[in-house]
Amino acid sequence: MTLIAILMGTIAAGVGSVWLAAVLAMGALARFTQHMLSMAAGALMATAFLHLLPEAFESQAQAHTLFGLLLAGLVFFFLLDKAELWHHGHEHHHGGEAHGHDHGHAPHGDDHHHHHHDHGRLTGGWAVLAGDSVHAFGDGILIASAFVADLRLGAVTALAVLAHEVPHHMGDLAVLQMTSGTRRAALVKVSLAGTVTALGGLAGYALLGQLDDALPYFLVAASSSFIYVALADLIPQLQKRLGLRATIAQVAWLLAGITLVTVVSGLAHSH
Repeated sequence: MTLIAILMGTIAAGVGSVWLAAVLAMGALARFTQHMLSMAAGALMATAFLHLLPEAFESQAQAHTLFGLLLAGLVFFFLLDKAELWHHGHEHHHGGEAHGHDHGHAPHGDDHHHHHHDHGRLTGGWAVLAGDSVHAFGDGILIASAFVADLRLGAVTALAVLAHEVPHHMGDLAVLQMTSGTRRAALVKVSLAGTVTALGGLAGYALLGQLDDALPYFLVAASSSFIYVALADLIPQLQKRLGLRATIAQVAWLLAGITLVTVVSGLAHSH
């Protein structure tokens, strides 16, 4: 009975939050794509700095070790970004020889900027999925622990996780829609990452008590991906020369992402 409750709770929290976010982000808010990117940056940073990292540092793990893992995660995603750019540059070098006679020569600066921009977004998409998967696994462990303690506590915890993940996944879908090109592909990818919550629930049920010590490291690993995507991928895209009204709107949506995650996280912790 407990195992069935854990599976139902983790699937509802992990996948249900994605679909609820999709209804909001791709339906009611679909017209505000650029604003959603601002909100995504705020939501990712708030999730990392105000939710995941504080939980990790409240554990018995050494702060020096956690900071080292955070730095290693940022360097890892930086190197992943470099690998994508190098791979694309190699392909473009050979592709340019094949297509140069047909299309003429575009200005080098514009061409380089265009491809760098596209592949930066591609890497950011994979970083978001990696961070989501690690985060979801940790959520599954937390939900399983709550259900083992008490079924009602488990249900409340699953509901709290679902509510907390909605604003976060709205940001994820905005990023993945850019990298995937279609809403459906973005939804499928984020939903698959959400199913990892169930795997975390199974692991938590099978190894309860043995994974508690590893949870802070999962939280920091997820944080590193969210921070990298926000600061290296999204924020640079928002650094454009805009009019006063557009600038105020951009900052307002950034703060809205931070506020939304902060409020929902506070409500989840209060329960």
